[in-house]
Amino acid sequence: MSEFDAWNSKVIEEFHANNGKVNGGNSVLLLTTTGAKSGKKRLNPLAYTTDGERLVIIASKGGAPTNPDWYHNVVANPDVTVEVGAETFEARATVAEGAERDELYAKQAALMPNFAEYQAKTTRKIPVIVLTRK
Repeated sequence: MSEFDAWNSKVIEEFHANNGKVNGGNSVLLLTTTGAKSGKKRLNPLAYTTDGERLVIIASKGGAPTNPDWYHNVVANPDVTVEVGAETFEARATVAEGAERDELYAKQAALMPNFAEYQAKTTRKIPVIVLTRK
């Protein structure tokens, strides 16, 4: 298991042990996707913000030059499962474009400044994904 996978496993364990709270209540959700190539279920903890009833996640990968695997999964298979707090529900993932993408990214970066740093570290335009409850 890689160091990153071990860290994710710890976050997921803490999320489940504390009714969806991580590090004292940070805004973290668990996203279950279907692998774009493998078809296997994949679980990832992700920071999020809200936009009305929608949840917003960012495919930053810490500012790496490539998108995270979960991003490719939601593009290929946009039907996902979301865990927030003690609630689990089905959702549809869509990639925000244009002005909507820019506005949602700026909103999350204002609340979580590390996202501004991630964009500064890479030449790719980091995707923003909106999760809408089914």
